[in-house]
Amino acid sequence: MSLAFDEYGRPFIIVKEGEKKGRLQGLAAQKANILAAKAVCNILRTSLGPKGMDKMLQSPDGDVTITNDGATILEQMRVENQIGKLLVELSKSQDDEIGDGTTGVVVLAGALLDKAEALLDRGIHPMRIAEGYDRACAIAVEHLASISDEFDNRTTDGALNRERLIEVAMTTLGSKIINRAHRQMAEICVDAVLAVADHERGDVNLDLIKMDSKVGGKLEDTRLVRGIVVDKDMSHPQMPKELKDVKLCVLTCPFEPPKPKTKHKLELETVQAYEDMQAAEKQYFLDMIAKVKASGATLVICQWGFDDEANHLLMQNDLPAVRWVGGVELELIAIACNARIVPRFVELTPEKLGTCGRVHEESFGTTKDRMIIIEDCPNSKAVTVFVRGGNRMIIDEAIRSLHDAICVVRNLVRTNKIVYGGGAAELACSLKVFEESDKVGTIEQYAMRAFSEALEMTPCALAENSGLNPIAEVAGVKAMQVKEGKPYLGIDCMSKGTRDMKEQKVFETLIGKQQQMLLATQVVRMILKIDDVIAPGEVN
Repeated sequence: MSLAFDEYGRPFIIVKEGEKKGRLQGLAAQKANILAAKAVCNILRTSLGPKGMDKMLQSPDGDVTITNDGATILEQMRVENQIGKLLVELSKSQDDEIGDGTTGVVVLAGALLDKAEALLDRGIHPMRIAEGYDRACAIAVEHLASISDEFDNRTTDGALNRERLIEVAMTTLGSKIINRAHRQMAEICVDAVLAVADHERGDVNLDLIKMDSKVGGKLEDTRLVRGIVVDKDMSHPQMPKELKDVKLCVLTCPFEPPKPKTKHKLELETVQAYEDMQAAEKQYFLDMIAKVKASGATLVICQWGFDDEANHLLMQNDLPAVRWVGGVELELIAIACNARIVPRFVELTPEKLGTCGRVHEESFGTTKDRMIIIEDCPNSKAVTVFVRGGNRMIIDEAIRSLHDAICVVRNLVRTNKIVYGGGAAELACSLKVFEESDKVGTIEQYAMRAFSEALEMTPCALAENSGLNPIAEVAGVKAMQVKEGKPYLGIDCMSKGTRDMKEQKVFETLIGKQQQMLLATQVVRMILKIDDVIAPGEVN
């Protein structure tokens, strides 16, 4: 170590051979990566299952989030390690693709890495471990498809079976903070999906389901609005608060005179010139309002604001208006009301107006926060889940929970294949992979057995979080599955006296469980292939 000075005379220290101290290679790099990943996975392990614990996360500016949603925990944890960031991306991929199982996929990845570390210590090459994992994953995914059941999600007349979908939504919400209003929340999720589902194509556009919230009231006050909730009020306090049989125009042009796009300066030398300008400006407003009235509109919804004079003239002409409505909400209103978004007043015609049965303003609590609710729309392809709760933390967690349940119901509309939860699917796959590993004559059989053992970590975590003896419970369920040949036996987390997940109605979507295994295996393969960790600037 030596001391040097820069051009300003400030001293700094030079550390000789510093690049060798910060660089990891070979087995040391792989073990360091596995250790970093396991640290992240161990944090999430305790939040798995219906009785999993919540995490409290504090942001740098003091905001507090309480959740047990894996994707949210990892997103807000501010993970600095690059391998940790890989697991954050893993959880996010599961969330984007499936919407549920974000904790389980990270717990599985951590278990696979834990078992891989023991194999590395025995001298097995990382690529042979990765190949064994790939073979085991293919067997597990294929076995999942063979043990899956057809979920009866349609009635005899071909429509989607609401009651059956509610049962699956209740499984998803079982581990969430809102499970005290279990049935009600599941009904809201299913009704929201059924309102926007394309029954013929078997698909659901989640962009048509808007989540809105307002602090205050009880969680049980959450409801589904078959229309749009806009967090605005009427632009003038004397405008009517309730309208029926409304014809509305959706504008993306402001109620104001045109202005030059460049900087400009206007000098008025006489009072008459000022009055003429004021009269011309007023005439602009009157012309705009006349065009709106001529089209037959009874409500104006505008993306931009308008000044006091325009607001006053709108009120005088009995034309209620809502200003500063966001672009996403404008699109949803246009879809729900069959309206066309109008960019210029000259293009406004009666054909471009939308219709709805009722528009009313609601106020909440002692602060009198106001929101506008647009209901009875002719095209109910856009709905709003309006969430209430005692504070912002509860509302945020409720929104995350409802999003997970909506995604799971969406997946069931797409495909009606299910497997059983409570660790039943993982244990069935574990037994199958172990059985197949004995037929492999190469060194990959060790990796396949390790994969089989890693699959048992999920039911172990479920049992542990439920206050049960994990080893005894998992051993008992495995013995029953082998003896009775029932792949739907799992961990009795809710202490209902039976391990039969069919009877407990604990379901998971097949594509969600398959995606978990595939994503976890891919990320583990990527981590095992890293044998050199080079910091920035170390290689010239």
